[in-house]
Amino acid sequence: GQPDSSVPPSGVSCSGCGAELQCCDGAAPGFVPAEKYQSLSEGPAGAAGLRGAVCQRCWLLAHYGRALRLQLPPEQHRLVVSAALRRPPRHGRGPLLLYLLDVLELPDPVLPQLPGLLGPDVPAAGLLVVGNKVDLLPADSPGHLGRLRQRVAAACAQAGLRGAPLVDVRLVSAKTGFGLEGLVSRLQRSWKCAGDVYLLGATNSGKSTLFNTLLRSDYCKSRAPDAIDRATVSSWPGTTLNLLKFPIINPTCDRIFRRQERLKEEATKTEDQLSSEERKYLNHLKKQGYLVGEVGRTFQRQKSSPVVDFDPDMLSYSIDEDPRHSPRKHEEREEFTHNEVKDARWCFDTPGIVKENCVLNLLTEKEVKLVLPTCAIIPRTFILKPGMVLFLAALGRVDYLQGEKPAWFSVVASNLLPVHIATLSNADAIYKKHAGQELLKVPMGGEERMKEFPPLVPQDITLEGIGTTEAVADIKLSSAGWVAVTAHAEEKLLLRAYTPKGTALVVREPPLLPYISTIRGARIAGTAAYRTKKPPSLVENLKTTGRK
Repeated sequence: GQPDSSVPPSGVSCSGCGAELQCCDGAAPGFVPAEKYQSLSEGPAGAAGLRGAVCQRCWLLAHYGRALRLQLPPEQHRLVVSAALRRPPRHGRGPLLLYLLDVLELPDPVLPQLPGLLGPDVPAAGLLVVGNKVDLLPADSPGHLGRLRQRVAAACAQAGLRGAPLVDVRLVSAKTGFGLEGLVSRLQRSWKCAGDVYLLGATNSGKSTLFNTLLRSDYCKSRAPDAIDRATVSSWPGTTLNLLKFPIINPTCDRIFRRQERLKEEATKTEDQLSSEERKYLNHLKKQGYLVGEVGRTFQRQKSSPVVDFDPDMLSYSIDEDPRHSPRKHEEREEFTHNEVKDARWCFDTPGIVKENCVLNLLTEKEVKLVLPTCAIIPRTFILKPGMVLFLAALGRVDYLQGEKPAWFSVVASNLLPVHIATLSNADAIYKKHAGQELLKVPMGGEERMKEFPPLVPQDITLEGIGTTEAVADIKLSSAGWVAVTAHAEEKLLLRAYTPKGTALVVREPPLLPYISTIRGARIAGTAAYRTKKPPSLVENLKTTGRK
């Protein structure tokens, strides 16, 4: 679609990312092709006819996973977040900040920036830290969630976040719903409806997914899902460009009682008592993650028409469509009345804070989709002798240089990323020949792609083993994943790890999942690999039947 620089911006926000809709600059946020823009704004409502539309970027993200390169520097992302947090307090009380971090990314690269963002001029009344994506990690031992929560709390303390401002630390999966009913109950019990709530976090931490789930939960006014579209959800970092919001329901005593009754009733159900549709959806979620939870609604609005959902196909740009001869009339959208929102408290989704020194910043959208795990990670364990090398795609490499005995190396990364074992003598030749090709998969695009891709740079690591069932450390290869190293007690290892130049390599001690090497099958004869094993999924809101 072509831009038209003579048409001024609309003043209407994209219902997917919150950017102002415009047709004058194809490289700027909120772009809608001029012909589509005109067809939507030509009616009697004028620019208001664009309400509910999504920009070309959101449409491509939702339908094809394609992300347009936008002219939006990281400083502008921070500016929007910073300005939002410095708004004068409404209703006499500062906002609650809900900081979402990806537990796979611990230590979270943005968490240390929070004290600077909050500053003395930010009227925040509290901070609630939520560890997301716990559904992707297998339980390596009983009590693994308690240990993960302690790691998140320790990361907060290390970043200087402790004491009065830190309200709580929670673990959830915004995607599968695990822990979300508990989070809603916690918010309603402690924060009630005292002030606004801001969702903060690094790019791709799952904020938009959490926003969409809360929008359809008991945290949101019952009519809001009909009047508000969902945020665009995609694996491309930084998809939320401006502030999206929904009104928070006032948790009166009656509402809290009715909600508790619903949760009690649901907790008595078994999987067999669910409808075929509910069982089908539950099985879909079990394939997605190890931890699953159902997010229900107590306060349903009675109405005859179906819920209006986010439908980019209908609302925005299409290559095949001729808007001038479209037989479909633009649907009347529900709007809040002034009385409904004049005293409302709002939940805002903010743009993701850009992660610096992150390998994702070097990748194309196709490569990002392979690198970011979207379903339950199946750990892959290898037993290596000194002189052996492990490649994680062409994004990371770990050399076992010195040690007396073999050691176990467990890879925790997207199931789509290949792991290749080599020897020190041929490792460089393998990288040179196969980086950019099918064997190592990412990056993709052959020699031309590798010419522009930064070289791998080494970092020497010395570790001392603590036992054959417990890892001593994780070698975190930026955002590509990590390798947990398990060695015999008191065995000294010298390793050399590589990541692309300009990205962060972190040695995480203690490891996030110390017993990960025990989640494996039998050794595959004649190789360094063990057979993989996928632990079963756990559903939190249902009564177990005791059946396997």
